Amino acid sequence: MFELLLLLSVVGPASAWTSLEDWVSGNVTVSVGDSGQCLCHVYLPDTTFSASRVEHMQQVTKDLILEVTIQIEKIDSYDGKLGVFLSELENLDMRVKLLERNPDKYVKLDFELLRTELREFEALVTELHEAVNGSSPTLDSLYVEIRNMTLIVDRLEGYDKGNLDVVRLEFAKLKKKLDDCQKELEDIITPDIGNCDHQGIISLSKPMAIQLNADLDSGYRYGGWGKDSKPAQGSESMYWYGGYRGPSVQYLKLYSDYDKLILRSSFEVHNIPSDTGNNYIVHGNTMYYQYNNPFSMSKFNLNSSKHDYRVIPDASRRFSYSNSSDQNMDFAADENGLWVIYATEQSKGKLVVAKIDMPSFGIENVWSTGAYKPLVGNAFMVCGVMYATRPLPVSPNREEIFYSYDTRSGQERQLSIPFEKFQQSYYNLHYNPADQKLYMYNDGYYVSYDVKFN
Repeated sequence: MFELLLLLSVVGPASAWTSLEDWVSGNVTVSVGDSGQCLCHVYLPDTTFSASRVEHMQQVTKDLILEVTIQIEKIDSYDGKLGVFLSELENLDMRVKLLERNPDKYVKLDFELLRTELREFEALVTELHEAVNGSSPTLDSLYVEIRNMTLIVDRLEGYDKGNLDVVRLEFAKLKKKLDDCQKELEDIITPDIGNCDHQGIISLSKPMAIQLNADLDSGYRYGGWGKDSKPAQGSESMYWYGGYRGPSVQYLKLYSDYDKLILRSSFEVHNIPSDTGNNYIVHGNTMYYQYNNPFSMSKFNLNSSKHDYRVIPDASRRFSYSNSSDQNMDFAADENGLWVIYATEQSKGKLVVAKIDMPSFGIENVWSTGAYKPLVGNAFMVCGVMYATRPLPVSPNREEIFYSYDTRSGQERQLSIPFEKFQQSYYNLHYNPADQKLYMYNDGYYVSYDVKFN
């Protein structure tokens, strides 16, 4: 008996059956063996523990908990959205009622705004319908309400549409008058490019310093840069530059546009005949500059590379600008054409302005001024008026336009139009009538100014 009980305690606990009697009667048989010993035959049920099933049930439980959490968060989110939109819907309902009372006081924009908001509400209700995955009396009612409000807005927009058309017509007339007034005001403040109907320069903008020259060398103090003052069609965006350590021009680089200038990527490089001056410009795709052997004004055609020169008998090599001893001839272009500025022995060093006849490349007319060239920093032409600059002694980085001479009237004026320089010295300053800017080559840097007229 003791052996049997021990066997039972090892094979299976009694708690696996409802009662000991049921277990004994159904699963145990007793017999006597050949040797007279007592034999017990026990039939146990399948007690194998299924761990995989329990793990599966645990994973299913986790998935259900996660899904429930997501749905709860969705409900909270939609509940918040619904609260906000219900509040806005009440406001929208009030606005529609106001429209019903006074539809003639609203314009098309008001109706379009209402339609936009109604479409947003309709989209939200549709989204909520899909979220709940079924029909909801509240959402159905809300959807019908929104559709009704849309119909009301459509009906109100058609109410007294004639008056709305009149309002729109009057508004268009008013807008045209405003545009005309604006254009007239702009014409007064800023003259058209090429228009000389003004009283001259009143100020220059702050210097716009772009970058160091294409040679990446601030020692290239002599030279110039700018745009063609009479560009050919298709070359309006072209820039030019030439620089060197001395006042003699060596080459001229051309850039197709501003970006290529900044990237220092030229599309043409022209070698200029040596022994040349510094105050040069490009006008009509031709470079105009001082030539020293013989001493003359010269031009170099950038299309044909043809060189030509003309001697000016009275021009003197003894008088130069205060910045350099080699700036004898200064070329300039303005709205009236091409000019050369120099000094003579007869004028005792005072500036002389000569108009160049471009077809013959000769001198068309000459005017003597009262500005003594060795005291002048540089000079340029605007609308037939020569402007001369000088440095301010108390401020090395400031210059002023101190003198002007009008070739049309012969009138000269003392001025005081100060402006800042990026660096202290410069050797090329010229005006471009194509964009009404001053271009300065300032100790190797590209600098420009906007010119403001009276």
